[in-house]
Amino acid sequence: MNAFIFILLTFVLSFHIHFATSSSKTYIVHVKGPQDRTLAELDDLENWYHSFLPPTIMSSEEQPRIIYSYRHVMSGFSARLTEQELREVEKKDGFISARPEMMLHPQTTHTPQVLGLQQQTGLWKESNFGKGVIVGVLDTGIVPDHPSFNDAGMPPPPPRWRGRCEFQVTTCNNKIIGARYFGREVNARKGADAIIDEEGHGTHTASTAAGAFVDNAEVLGNAKGTAAGIAPHAHLAIYKVCLEKDCPEGSVLAALDAAVEDGVDVISISLGLNVSPPFFYDSIAIGTFAAMQKGIFVSCSAGNSGPFSGTLVNGAPWILSVGASNVDRSIVATAKLGNGLEFDGESVFQPSNYTPLLPLAYAGNNGKPEAALCATGSLNYIDFSGKVVLCERGGDTGRIAKGKEVKRVGGAAMIIMNDESNGFSLFADVHVLPATHVSYDAGLKIIDYINSTETPTATILFKGTVIGNSLSPAVSSFSSRGPNLPSPGILKPDIIGPGVNILAAWPFPLNNNTDSKSTFSILSGTSMSCPHLSGVAALLKSSHPDWSPAAIKSAIMTSADIMNSEHKLIVDETLQPADIFATGSGHVNPSRANDPGLVYDITPDDYIPYLCGLGYRDTEVGIIAHKTIMCSGISSIPEGELNYPSFSVVLGSPQTFTRTVTNVGEANSSYVVQVTAPEGVNVKVQPDKLNFSEANQKEAYSVSFSRIESGNETAEYAQGFLQWVSAKHTVRSPILVIFV
Repeated sequence: MNAFIFILLTFVLSFHIHFATSSSKTYIVHVKGPQDRTLAELDDLENWYHSFLPPTIMSSEEQPRIIYSYRHVMSGFSARLTEQELREVEKKDGFISARPEMMLHPQTTHTPQVLGLQQQTGLWKESNFGKGVIVGVLDTGIVPDHPSFNDAGMPPPPPRWRGRCEFQVTTCNNKIIGARYFGREVNARKGADAIIDEEGHGTHTASTAAGAFVDNAEVLGNAKGTAAGIAPHAHLAIYKVCLEKDCPEGSVLAALDAAVEDGVDVISISLGLNVSPPFFYDSIAIGTFAAMQKGIFVSCSAGNSGPFSGTLVNGAPWILSVGASNVDRSIVATAKLGNGLEFDGESVFQPSNYTPLLPLAYAGNNGKPEAALCATGSLNYIDFSGKVVLCERGGDTGRIAKGKEVKRVGGAAMIIMNDESNGFSLFADVHVLPATHVSYDAGLKIIDYINSTETPTATILFKGTVIGNSLSPAVSSFSSRGPNLPSPGILKPDIIGPGVNILAAWPFPLNNNTDSKSTFSILSGTSMSCPHLSGVAALLKSSHPDWSPAAIKSAIMTSADIMNSEHKLIVDETLQPADIFATGSGHVNPSRANDPGLVYDITPDDYIPYLCGLGYRDTEVGIIAHKTIMCSGISSIPEGELNYPSFSVVLGSPQTFTRTVTNVGEANSSYVVQVTAPEGVNVKVQPDKLNFSEANQKEAYSVSFSRIESGNETAEYAQGFLQWVSAKHTVRSPILVIFV
């Protein structure tokens, strides 16, 4: 059994175990709508859904059992039910399915310049900075009085806006034009403004996507500059669906339902499940399909479970699934050893007067794993007073919490070393004591030094903000990897974007310093890369208002960079070339996406044959499509036949797929195909030249894949790409071939 099949079986098993052990009494219930009207036309929607509840519930005077009634994103509701009550609901005519609610979680200045966005030229100017576009953000809320949400120079909301503002102690403005809280499932705080962000995550992501220009932004004196969202003149609509780290999917569905009705153009979701279920069990997949049907672009984080294979979430093909890369800015803190060796790491906290060599100790010298990890309460076994303490990354204790443990036992400073899986991926954190985060390789050398002398010493040299990392962009270790388990024939992630050490708005003072005037913080995660791409989509929507969500997605993918600043292949946490399961199409290049030449367009109805081809039952496809589907009357297609901008081929026998491209470039243009075939695969494209004579003209081509002898028959997969090249454009599609 090869590794890919093993991953797939493990996924199916873990998925069923997850549901079998769920103790939730909140259910997502799918039912048929009335035959004579659509849900959107139904005035008495709640009465219709209540008709599915047992009479004992209907006559009860207790708290209402139906939590949310959905109108746009699915036909059904979420409700609290006992198992006996659920069995009664299942007997009702029109009942389709029900399952326990799952919990989603958050996936957690310089980046506009990293992405080539400049105020006077290029995409920012051509798109008018996203003016008139509405970005809906589903997250932990927002702090509206932050300067990133100042509405100076912003026009009023466009006439199509139908949303509302539910702030209790403040008001919306022309930047934040809507704010709503979906908190019946997370016990809304009474007497307070429930939409206010108490975590910081939502404030950070919203400002990344569409924050205003703010001069003199910095974090503890580092990363100084002008902060701006990717679409700084776009409007924001805020939907709070999380309290602390929990985001019930019933609330997420309700927010998606509202966003569709409110009239947003782009939806940004930096949330995800811990598993990647079939699309008909995935509320984000279900809800965003309805959004896509309404012409709304959706960007989602791909997950923070890398670098391990098959960990990607939010992989439906109508979603832009975003992985994370670093940027060329580092906040350098160098560990200098007593033998003169130096190892560059990172830290946001950079005291200016910390220079002495101090005794150096490895926290794991007692042989206890929890001590090596500097877990809370683990360092009582030896005197660490006044020492630099080397801690290992990992376990249940976060990087900052490790510093708190070192500080608790009197440690003077801390060096965190990566574990092997995280390699060279580093983070700049707001530590509570002088500290640096170094690579696994550096950590091993530091341990060797400690073991080589009876009096090891070290210090940390704080060098501040350094621009110009030649290996950027590189895929971060935490960025979740494919294959896309619910649909291996769709390559995911689609794209990578900045997600490491991202400076953006923050609602709290840092280091518990109530006198701090810092209103920004640095975070890492695909939660940070997702709003970058949401902002890019807003710019493209403003520049090309007639483009469909699939066209915008295609433009982003086919224009992506596969080379880093050194003009070498993008690397991962090992400093080796990243594979296609990590990068997808490559790193976003917004300016090229604005003029892609050709796009691979997909209509909402095009997904139905694809879903039937996944082997889903009629009711399961209907849950996603929000209408009655009979796959027996539809010519289903294999995954590879969907008109997707990339190719993911599970190859046993030879296969042929077709694609159709639409000319969005010069009316008179010609493209010639160039193929870099995956090793061991013969790729044949017919025709090998496409000629266009007018704008929006469509042309089709076919691609055939077959196995050939290469001397590498034991490989589980291979990768390459094909690209259509004209005098002005290069339209690249990655190719993944999984051998079975």
